[in-house]
Amino acid sequence: MNQQTDKKAREIEVTAEDLPLHCPTPEMLLWNSHPRVFLPIEATGEALCPYCGTHYILKGGAIAGHH
Repeated sequence: MNQQTDKKAREIEVTAEDLPLHCPTPEMLLWNSHPRVFLPIEATGEALCPYCGTHYILKGGAIAGHH
């Protein structure tokens, strides 16, 4: 995972190896975590966590065959 710093919201690039995607990720600190939620990123190539607003982008875009 490649984390990029942004003042407005966190944006994290993930790869196919990170799937199935869930937030918080194992790299996030436990003290500021929220309930784990699985995010469907395969169809569109991006997902937004409903709890913390982290924006995830799938490197290479959407995966063919997912809907």
